[in-house]
Amino acid sequence: MSVAPMMDWTDRHCRYLHRLLSRNTLLYTEMVTTGALIHGDVARHLRYNAEEHPVALQLGGSEPADLAHCARLGEQWGYDEINLNCGCPSERVQRGAFGACLMNEPQLVADCVKAMVDVVQVPVTVKHRIGIDKDESYAFVRDFIGTVAEAGCKVFIVHARNAWLKGLSPKENREIPPLRYAVVRQLKQDFPHLTIAINGGLSTDALVQEELQHLDGVMVGREAYHNPWWLARWDALYYGAPESTLTRETVEAAMVDYMEREAAQHGTHWYAIARHMLGLRHGMPGARRWRQFWSDHRLKDRPPREVMALAQAASRGTPLP
Repeated sequence: MSVAPMMDWTDRHCRYLHRLLSRNTLLYTEMVTTGALIHGDVARHLRYNAEEHPVALQLGGSEPADLAHCARLGEQWGYDEINLNCGCPSERVQRGAFGACLMNEPQLVADCVKAMVDVVQVPVTVKHRIGIDKDESYAFVRDFIGTVAEAGCKVFIVHARNAWLKGLSPKENREIPPLRYAVVRQLKQDFPHLTIAINGGLSTDALVQEELQHLDGVMVGREAYHNPWWLARWDALYYGAPESTLTRETVEAAMVDYMEREAAQHGTHWYAIARHMLGLRHGMPGARRWRQFWSDHRLKDRPPREVMALAQAASRGTPLP
């Protein structure tokens, strides 16, 4: 099981929450571009919490030498995997000539992968779509994987939709192109020696378990973010761990401890962390009132422990002081 890299969402604070809920799930950073690492603040982009392992760094780029340099940085910082983004359809990413449009250039992707494989010991993986625009030919994605695998990539995370490069926003690209899980299953049949994981629309235990009958892994995106408590079942369901004894209250309290530590060490405001746990009580009585307190900008100057007490009281319907 893994949680997908999601821009503006899967930062280190989000990953800290997810790791509290599951010890074994593989976590991914947001996509970090090679330009950001080569020309920007490396520590700001690569800093993470030691508790996050196993954690993978997702890179965006298309220059083999730049990717090799950034992969080496990622390994030096201790990441457990380097992943190349070949699935993002945003116009900004296309202008940088990387993301999903790289699927049109499988040999370039192979060169990028080989450049990274040659300089790091950790796995180099690729996340991609099953096609570009409205071309639904199976041969396109089959040949892409075949070419890239020859360069040393053994793990492919396949978002089971096409990426439409024109006419759809990134959000629409996650919803409008149809899901075609059968394509991903066929890839596993054709490449039994490769690790093939599936991504896209998997939002229930039943869906996940069905795909794990055919494939090596499942990556969950938006559902894991909006309903993070789901992750608390994964260690028992998929890794043979005992049933979790976590409660939402203990996780919330651990996040408040983390907020206080982050404020002391890095000056991070609790509000930047709390936004990631607003789904923690998804579907529970009082969840809306609880969320209102953790997202109320008027409480920004209150200590997070005080906000937690107010939020929990509100969720129980207790009169507030």
